[in-house]
Amino acid sequence: MDAKRYLQTVGTEVRDDFVKGRSILSFEEYLNLFLQNPRRQARNSAQYVRDTMDFFGAETRPHPTGKIKHYKIFELTDGEREGRVAGQEEVQNAIYRVLGNFVRAGSINKLILMHGPNGSAKSSIVDGLKRGMERYSREPQGALYKMNWVFPSEKLVKGSIGFGDKLGSTGELLTFAHLDVENIDVKLSCDMRDHPLFLVPREERRKLLEEALTTYKPEPGQEDFTLSEYLLDGELCHKCRLVYAALLSANNGDYLKVLRHVQVERFYLSRRYIVGAVKVEPQMSVDAAYHQVSADRSQTNLPPALQNVALFEPHGSLVSANRGIIEYSDLLKRPLEAFKYLLGFSETGEVPLDHFLLQLDEVLIASSNEKHLGAFKELPDFASFKGRIELVRVPYLRRWKLEQEIYDAQITSTTVGKHVAPHATAVAAKWAVLTRLKKPIADRYPSEVKQTIDGLTPMEKLHLYEEGHPPERLSLSQSKEVKKHLEDLYDESDSYPNYEGRSGASAREIKTALFNAAQNPDFKCLSALAVLAELEALTKDKSVYEFLQQEVVDGYHDHEEFVRMTELELLDEVDNEVRDSMGLISESKYNELFERYIQNVSHFVKGEKLRNRITGEMERPDDHRMQEMESIVMPRGEDSGEFRRGLISQVGAHKLDNPDIAMEYGQIFPDLFRRLRSHFFEERKRVLHKNTENILKFLSEDRPALSAREQTRVEETLEAMVTKYGYCRDCAKESILFLTRKRYAV
Repeated sequence: MDAKRYLQTVGTEVRDDFVKGRSILSFEEYLNLFLQNPRRQARNSAQYVRDTMDFFGAETRPHPTGKIKHYKIFELTDGEREGRVAGQEEVQNAIYRVLGNFVRAGSINKLILMHGPNGSAKSSIVDGLKRGMERYSREPQGALYKMNWVFPSEKLVKGSIGFGDKLGSTGELLTFAHLDVENIDVKLSCDMRDHPLFLVPREERRKLLEEALTTYKPEPGQEDFTLSEYLLDGELCHKCRLVYAALLSANNGDYLKVLRHVQVERFYLSRRYIVGAVKVEPQMSVDAAYHQVSADRSQTNLPPALQNVALFEPHGSLVSANRGIIEYSDLLKRPLEAFKYLLGFSETGEVPLDHFLLQLDEVLIASSNEKHLGAFKELPDFASFKGRIELVRVPYLRRWKLEQEIYDAQITSTTVGKHVAPHATAVAAKWAVLTRLKKPIADRYPSEVKQTIDGLTPMEKLHLYEEGHPPERLSLSQSKEVKKHLEDLYDESDSYPNYEGRSGASAREIKTALFNAAQNPDFKCLSALAVLAELEALTKDKSVYEFLQQEVVDGYHDHEEFVRMTELELLDEVDNEVRDSMGLISESKYNELFERYIQNVSHFVKGEKLRNRITGEMERPDDHRMQEMESIVMPRGEDSGEFRRGLISQVGAHKLDNPDIAMEYGQIFPDLFRRLRSHFFEERKRVLHKNTENILKFLSEDRPALSAREQTRVEETLEAMVTKYGYCRDCAKESILFLTRKRYAV
């Protein structure tokens, strides 16, 4: 590679990107840009954040309460997976709704306070917003502009420095915005990143904005737009106002000559460089201050008309966050006096300093845990804050597959230094969610379903939230009633201080347990069994983990028992995988058997005959075949007629909802298929025991002789476990040994 050619290539690309991005403009060029798309340039920070969420798109996802919108901005990552937010769609939608209220009101008049237990992803959610804003600001749709004051060198301008009328022999210059660096004596940046339209006098600006938006044909999705108070009534910051006044005076009120000194520059939001995306940790210091520019010796090149003017540059977190978002992490850990200024700021957007007011445009978002929020509500000052705060609850996740996504993102073979076996993170996720669930309040439900809901076990409730399937033990009518009240069950405790998801194991604590399990020398992989051992040890340390001190109520909060429940579920899953890997019967066979059963049931319910596949004769439905299947899959005590009618009703409903999708009975009736599989394999238990025993012999160190047929079957089984389910030979052996010991020992 030739270094010179390489640098020339890079230089060309950077220059092209610079020009394409319209990074430096005169005020006239910016005004033309504004008129091309006034809505894009006339946004305040609330509109900008909401547009950012819209830019990355959204999709509808299943949820215990029905369907819910998921915003893809929270899928953005800094690395391969780092930073992605799992779940929390309720919080995403709440934030979007509050931003919409700000947009409609035309001002950001409240602080968004996210509250929830420690480790519930409050900071991760705000980081997701800032990450998205950072990327959006680099897109054409997300371009943001600020302004600088440019004063040309004495060589270039006749008369007073910075206030000359004409250039030497080249004639008059309409703008100094594009001067080369060597021809500029001083460039004053606006630390507040004031909107360039503030250079237009307020009344004229209002007319400009209203007329431009009236004549502009909005893009799809941009029809609903409200001009913000920030754009309509905002003013230049203290420093820019003094520079503007001095230039106007020096040019005898010639506004166009003042604008020659304006350089409009595109800027990009940045978390690293604290530009429009700021995080304030709990601290005692003030969030904004200033220093005098004219007292700084580095500014001796200021034009004479400005050297006698006291210019002040504001600085601090509030200033850095202007035109973006500021996050107050653990806000309520600070003394009240340290953030009391938010009372006025959240309502007016202004913060008083000694010599001037800071006018700011930024979304205020804070976080707090429930303990500090509870203490804050007891203070007399809370009444003043109440109307200026928008509370958004952020509980722990209550769906284990979403919880698993958190661990899968960070628990990898690279981070733990060994192979991560199947089910390792799933076991941790299930146990974590079980610790967060509360016993249903049965008295809130109608009498026909009250007893059924009261009898839900923690594991049954976990699967009801995740898959939406009631327990297998229930009849079809009972299952139907439970599903009808699923949304009520999920939202049951939302109005209570001790809501479901407020207490339990946090994701941070579970990640620590997973890393500890990975260091267990008794396991060659980070396996589910190693995780269970670590969780068992964790439940013994009740003095460290507050959630372990909860009283057991009908099986809820019984954290030691949850380890055993999770182990039983793991046993079932490993059993299914080993059976499938042995190829004793294919899934298509189950579908075929069940499809024939449904055909008979359908004709039975309709009172019709069906054609015999072999003879071609029309015959009555085969009652023996139906009874044989029902003896396996139908819950005890269920009436066969009612059971059959319920099945056909579910099939019909599925066809209506999915007219273009082929029937997959295993997805429509997962509980029935589970019973069908269990029945078949119970009959083949001896064969399964023999096969698993052969696998263990094959994997042992001494490797006793197996017949060629047995060895082939073992190798095919292991290959299926590796390729289909992600085992390695070590964790496959461990899992089969676990299965044999617990289930197939003879």
